[in-house]
Amino acid sequence: MAPLSTPLSDADLAERVRTLQPLLREHALRTEQERRVTGEVVAALTDAGVYRMNVPRRYGGYQSRLSTQVEVLSEIAAGCGSTGFMALIQAGCSYIAALFSDEAQDEIFTGPDVRVGGTLIPDALAVATSGGYVVNGTSAFATGCQYADWHLLTARVESAGGPPELLWTAVPMSDLEILDDWYVSGLAGSGSNSVVARDVFVPAHRVLPVGPLLRGHLASKTNAEDPFYRMPVLLLFCAWTAPNALGLARAALAEFTERIHHRGITYTFHERQYEAGVTHLQIAEAAMKISCAELLAREFVARIEAGPENGEPHTQADRARIRAQSGYAARLCKEAVDLIASASGASSLHREVPVQRAVRDLQALNLHSFVNPTTNLELYGRVLSGLDAGTPFL
Repeated sequence: MAPLSTPLSDADLAERVRTLQPLLREHALRTEQERRVTGEVVAALTDAGVYRMNVPRRYGGYQSRLSTQVEVLSEIAAGCGSTGFMALIQAGCSYIAALFSDEAQDEIFTGPDVRVGGTLIPDALAVATSGGYVVNGTSAFATGCQYADWHLLTARVESAGGPPELLWTAVPMSDLEILDDWYVSGLAGSGSNSVVARDVFVPAHRVLPVGPLLRGHLASKTNAEDPFYRMPVLLLFCAWTAPNALGLARAALAEFTERIHHRGITYTFHERQYEAGVTHLQIAEAAMKISCAELLAREFVARIEAGPENGEPHTQADRARIRAQSGYAARLCKEAVDLIASASGASSLHREVPVQRAVRDLQALNLHSFVNPTTNLELYGRVLSGLDAGTPFL
């Protein structure tokens, strides 16, 4: 596919991405087999402007509306769940990079299409030294690390008198080793390998304490008063993960709707599946679950984008509810696709049939610690019961 010309804005970004869906579908099986998104797809996403959505405008980025980002990410996931997951992680990490000090941003955003990865798993250890920190350790689930320019490595600073301090450290990917350890059943093409830091020095200006950030304190002076960068980071991750589930579910329903016109139901008198009453019940219930997930996502994304009604920070109840809604939307999409898969016959077990991959991808997404519906419902239930949520990650 010939590359698109470099876009000037995000006005038609979703449509540009929509035109890439045939390419994403064509490469989806290869992406899974190679355990990473293909270079051709990364180049196409770059040319479409996907990586610019959260890059500050002063570096040539878009600062795209959250609703635009959700639409774009759902279109990518509809073509390939693994590619969609990589895109949402790198979109989110670019946003976090824009919260670092202005000096760090100047180093990271050398162009609008820079790719930033990262995780919030503090398995690495940071030790203070003159002018910064020395970081050692392994960080798992470094999605898209093969194509990233920078990695936001979460590290902990041990303290004898209390819990460790968590830091996001911005590290060039060239300073990290990538382990060949991404052998999984779902989102298998996302390239979420582990990365290893060995005595990596990180200067102080490329360090962002996680605790103050979650409380709304930005290191960036330039972006500190920009409403775009005042949205709560963890609520944004709720908004970024939802379209991965929605895109997968919509694509599975569309494929099922097509397949039922070309196959019968074996060992029955139904020569075409679409004629069977059981199929009508299955397709309608799946469609309703997806519609409910869409309504949930649309509601909480609009609430994040609009900000709290009284101008004060989002309350704990607001945050817990949004996190619960995000997880519940993912659960509904998983239930819809599980239903579709159960009605798709044994022929759908073949690797080239997308629905079996959608089942595994949605299972993996629902297992993600920040998406997990059961965990998120418990957190919200605690708040509804008058208790503290029990976590700062809201």
